[in-house]
Amino acid sequence: MNYANNILETIGNTPLVKINKLTADLPCLVLAKYETFNPGNSVKDRMALRMIEDAEADGRLKPGGTIVEGTSGN
Repeated sequence: MNYANNILETIGNTPLVKINKLTADLPCLVLAKYETFNPGNSVKDRMALRMIEDAEADGRLKPGGTIVEGTSGN
């Protein structure tokens, strides 16, 4: 059985879904990345995780630090 060890492992591991009806007459395969499978239901989860990991790595965010984000719209 496949499972994530924590919620962070699910960010970015969203499925590709074939678009059928809209592309029925096209001679190509069209896929959509289903970002609503991210924990926050948004592609913004990828960016937020990267920003936090980068801030932790270079010392701008320390253990116990506070993150305030008021612009995501989610």
